[in-house]
Amino acid sequence: MGAEPDAKLVHKSWDADVDDAFGRAWVDIDEQRESPVAHRYVHGGFDSSDTRFSFYFPSPNAYEGRFFQHVTPVPQSENLAQRAEGEEDKLTFTLASGAYFVETNGGGPDAANPLSGVDPTIGAYRANAAAARFSRAVAAALYGEHRAYGYLYGGSGGGYRTIGAAENTTGVWDGYVPYVIGSPMAAPNVFAVRMHAQRVLRNSLDRIADAHDVDGDPGHLVLTDEEQDAFDEVTKMGFPPRSWFGWRTMGMHGFSALYPGIMAADPAYATDFWAVPGYLGADPDSSVHRDRVVHSATIDSVVDADAARDATSGGVDESFQHAGASSQSGASWVVLSEAPAGWILGAELHVRSGLAAGQVLRVMSVEGQRVLLEPGQSPEVVGSLRAGDGITLDNSNFLAAQTYHRHQVPGPEYPVYDMYRDGQGEPVHPQRAMLLGPMFAAAAAGSVPSGKVSDKMIVVSCMLDREAFPWQADWYRQRVNENAGGSADHRFRLWYIDNATHGDADAPPDQTHTVSYIGALHTALRQLAAWVERGIGPAASTNYTVNCGQVSVPGAVGERAGIQPVVSLSIDGMRSARVRVGQIVRADISADTPAGGLPLVSLALDLTGSGSFSAPIEIEPTRHLEMAQECTFDRPGTYFVSARVTSQSTTDSGTAAGRVHNIARARLTVED
Repeated sequence: MGAEPDAKLVHKSWDADVDDAFGRAWVDIDEQRESPVAHRYVHGGFDSSDTRFSFYFPSPNAYEGRFFQHVTPVPQSENLAQRAEGEEDKLTFTLASGAYFVETNGGGPDAANPLSGVDPTIGAYRANAAAARFSRAVAAALYGEHRAYGYLYGGSGGGYRTIGAAENTTGVWDGYVPYVIGSPMAAPNVFAVRMHAQRVLRNSLDRIADAHDVDGDPGHLVLTDEEQDAFDEVTKMGFPPRSWFGWRTMGMHGFSALYPGIMAADPAYATDFWAVPGYLGADPDSSVHRDRVVHSATIDSVVDADAARDATSGGVDESFQHAGASSQSGASWVVLSEAPAGWILGAELHVRSGLAAGQVLRVMSVEGQRVLLEPGQSPEVVGSLRAGDGITLDNSNFLAAQTYHRHQVPGPEYPVYDMYRDGQGEPVHPQRAMLLGPMFAAAAAGSVPSGKVSDKMIVVSCMLDREAFPWQADWYRQRVNENAGGSADHRFRLWYIDNATHGDADAPPDQTHTVSYIGALHTALRQLAAWVERGIGPAASTNYTVNCGQVSVPGAVGERAGIQPVVSLSIDGMRSARVRVGQIVRADISADTPAGGLPLVSLALDLTGSGSFSAPIEIEPTRHLEMAQECTFDRPGTYFVSARVTSQSTTDSGTAAGRVHNIARARLTVED
């Protein structure tokens, strides 16, 4: 490939094998680009579809005959990869892996809107499949006749879409890496139960987080009866108790986009919730009545608050803001004449007068008189709000939706729902006429996930995932095994990543609590390619157990397996120590990497309890690490010290590719 490629691809008449519904493929951009790494960029679409695609090709001497294709949680833009940096830089990683990169807009904006009338299989997998097929024709034009191996990966809603592609296509891709996946009963139930717990437990979450941190004592945690019931319920449903440390920033996440769907699919539910025995709202002693807010006011002003509305990454923690919106608006502040009082999270803003009268908008947060509207809502409605318009803030529907999961009890293949069954196996609460979970799952995947996978797959799941509870990856593994006649180890792996939450960002918040799992995705894609193309088996599945909705893994790396290194940290030989001000203590760090994993290459420490790591210490690649450091504390208090280890292939040394992390914590009580 020359430095200045010609425009042959733009003028070429393409006769590629794609879905007939998409029509003829075309290319409108073919150019050499140098950022973030040198590549040939090809952009185009299809005559009979709103589907658009971007292909990023390495030079011929770097190409090894494969492509990686990323799937966003909902259809978004075909230009997202151009913006990423660090570990999130998919282009640099992909081209360094001997592959070209494929991304699409998932069929266009209407494919993201369930009310558009567009066939849901378009956004689920057919648009991605059409682009994948056409990419092979372009690759053949650039590199000579061949069939490129293809690997699809995506997380959260993109995990559903990856699974839908695996279960509903043949010959398009050769392997799959779905990550942080849900089950067919995930939406809206895992969000509903979490929101209920966040409301009821909000005054005790600091104590709960401390009790479940290293060497905490959950047995001595004193909660009210209502709090204990809410905590037990969300824990049995699968919320990881160790993950409560991040309660201040959890918010609503995807539930804000899901609960309007509950009300649309089941419009009688909210009325029944507040009136029919068996629903929480019909219980006069429930705190849900105390937290119900119906607040009327007028708008004083409207302020556009979104200075970066296009800065979306396609990541699993922000894509939900685009769900169901055919065109996205930015966020706006609505300043009210009078501030509401009470538990206002999840309220809806009902417009009573003015140009937008009769419209309902979702609220992200309320600070005094300032109401922040969620981005991704109709710009026409938001833009028509005016000072003087009458509004009502009402959280009644949102409160009702928080216990919808109790009225959605599925079959026995979901044991986490046993808490809602009586001794005869019958639901103890009134049940709605239909299960919404499979409907939501099918809308994302194109069909209800069943485990009918014939190609090779590696699933990556996170132990601290608050949005896709970890047991759901095991649920899918069981379905794959059933369809394989008992065991699918010849084509399936499940890696659990400890101390990682849902988001696929390279700089997770609370860095001494959590790690990024992007390097595990890199490793999964590369090991998957070696498995498919050369028959080299990947690292073994993580060994784990599931009990009462909670996933546990062994402490020893040899027993745990998987891909992640295991690290331990002790202070004077203990996970929790009590010391004096000024006393010199010894921190011992030990780490190992599993068979099939990558060598340890760096160590970062926080031995002051600051909550941030010092600059990483580079080490000679090794399978086992032991190190000791001394530290002192000059003030009394409780401190948490941390160690983070990183494993990486030596061929990736000095890059952001394939870095697999883990952390360990220890507690120090420093006394005068």
